[in-house]
Amino acid sequence: QVQFKESGGGLVQPGASLDLSCTVSGIFLNLYAMGWYRQAPGAQRELVALIASGGTITYGDSVKGRFAISRDNAKNTVYLQMNSLEPEDTGVYYCRAGADGSYYWGQGTQVTVSS
Repeated sequence: QVQFKESGGGLVQPGASLDLSCTVSGIFLNLYAMGWYRQAPGAQRELVALIASGGTITYGDSVKGRFAISRDNAKNTVYLQMNSLEPEDTGVYYCRAGADGSYYWGQGTQVTVSS
């Protein structure tokens, strides 16, 4: 059984930073591409950042230069460092593990950027 433990969300002011983490059990993380996705109210879920099993990284256009994704396979954990947060970054952030057409999703953690 695949289980996710996401943490680090919260309420912050514009310009602040937050660090998210996602620890996964039940799979060997090193075999999976790990991604962070977010969904704002009334919007579709969108890619924030993706790190492939080999380390290749992709960012959504709106977060390039502000967010950084990393992984620690030994800890089965993926991280998302978010800097210079904007109100438009508000949403539920989901962790996803994917490999060979199989995808697993975390339960999400809320990030709210507001003054």
